[in-house]
Order: sequence, then structure tokens, then C-alpha cells
Amino acid sequence: MDVKIVGIIGAGQMGTGISQSLSLADYKVLIYDNSKISSTLAIQKIQENLKRQLDGNKITPNGYERALSNLRPVKKLNDLSESDLIIEAATEKESIKAAIFEELVPHLKPRTLLTSNTSSISITRLAARTDRPEKFMGFHFMNPVPAMQLVELIRGIATNQETYDTCANVVKKLGKISAQAEDFPGFIVNRVLMPMINEAVYTLFEGIGTIKSIDESMRLGANHPMGPFELADFIGLDTCLSIMNVLHEGLADTKYRPCPLLSKYVEAGWLGRKTRKGFYDYNSNPPIPSR
Repeated sequence: MDVKIVGIIGAGQMGTGISQSLSLADYKVLIYDNSKISSTLAIQKIQENLKRQLDGNKITPNGYERALSNLRPVKKLNDLSESDLIIEAATEKESIKAAIFEELVPHLKPRTLLTSNTSSISITRLAARTDRPEKFMGFHFMNPVPAMQLVELIRGIATNQETYDTCANVVKKLGKISAQAEDFPGFIVNRVLMPMINEAVYTLFEGIGTIKSIDESMRLGANHPMGPFELADFIGLDTCLSIMNVLHEGLADTKYRPCPLLSKYVEAGWLGRKTRKGFYDYNSNPPIPSR
């Protein structure tokens, strides 16, 4: 199947990054968000990012103009009806994602493929809420999308080969690498990454180390480019907690129990960089540990 028009649902950090990458690969991109302002802001953010790439000679003036011309915000979910491929990048809550697909499906062409950028939720369950489970799969980009090379492709139990091959070809055209993952909680990356972050929070919670000493230990002792608290703040602590809850509930193993301290930060609204405060306080320059 040839994909020419891609509909993006969600104009947050992930949706914006996915849209930018697709526009540079010459796909027509329709961006929908339930906040009309967010869709417009997403286009502005992409334009700023593309301008930086242009100024750094990473793209040509022609590539810059073509990418911008490929982007179009839409006001209603059913405005995505002409899409060949849908990539849902909404909030990491199953009920929200399922409701989006249930509302969208009646307006789509029979051949349109459905995908979710979920980082942990069951693809099989989401697919079952649509009229085309064989044309549904997980399409998990890494953050930040323009810089990260990997895309996890996750088959649901009903996903057919044509759907998988089509999505794999899109990944290839984006200049990225795909990794096939089975439909189990967390898939590959987050099954390994999130328990590591959660264990770092337990290490802090139990008084074994400080935020600074734990981050430095993992950067300098394990050669990680970012410490676990820096990374958690970048991802969003609410997202980290949501994924840990999916792992804990889906695998029924106490080793995946979210650390109570992680829950406390989320309850306080300290979600990381996006709220200017998480494990670090970003109102200071350079950022300092919040507590």
C-alpha cells in the first residue's frame, strides 16, 4: 500500500516531532488536536525547528519550503478522513485512545491504516475497539522524534503482513530503523528502561543516594548520556508513572510496582521539564534538584 497522506492525532511533543519528520520525508501531514490552539502552535514549533535546521545547513531552502507546505492543521477529527495512515499520539491513557479511534473510524476510507504511538498499552485491545484490527498496529517513536533513529513496530494479534510492511516502509522512508516488538506491556524499550528509572527513584526514596549522585553515577559509571532523573524529567513523570502502572498491572509482578515517591511527584504536579519542575527545578539555571 502506498501512503501519501498521514493524519496525526495529538499536537504535543510527540505528535509535533512525528509531523516534522513526516513533512521532511515529503508526506502530506494533517495535524489534529482537541485544542485548536495546540494544532496551530505545533505548526509554529515545527517551523522554528525547520528554520534552525536550515540555518545549520542540515536542510536546503527548497526542503524547508516543501516541508512547511506539507503541513496542515485541521479543526475536527473527521477532517482526517482523507488519510492513508493514522498515527495517534494522544495522552497515554487507554480510555482516551480507545474513544478517539471509536469516533474516528466511521469517517475513514476502508483501506486506511490505524496506528498508535503508545509506549506501553496493548495494541490488541486498542485494535479490538475498531472495525479493522487487521489494519491496526503500534507505531512507537522515540523522543525527541527528529533526533532518535529507532521506531518500535508492534503487531497486535490480528495485524496482517501488509499493514506491517507498509509501516516498515514508512519508517525506512523517514531514514529511521524499525525494531519489531511483540504486544506485551512496555514492548522492548520501556520494558527495560522504565524499571531502571523506577529503581533509581527507589534508590532515592530509600536514602541510598541523592538525585545528583545517582545521575552522576549512571552517567560516569555506566556511560549513560543522561542520568535516570534527567531522563525521567525529559520524558515526563506522569508518562513514567503511567507506563509503570501498565507494567505492574499487565505483568502482575511486584518488581514493577511504581515507587511511592514517583507517585508523589506526579500528585504534586511536578511532571518534569514540561511543568518546569520535576526531580530538577528548571526555574534555576543550571537546573538544581527540587528537594
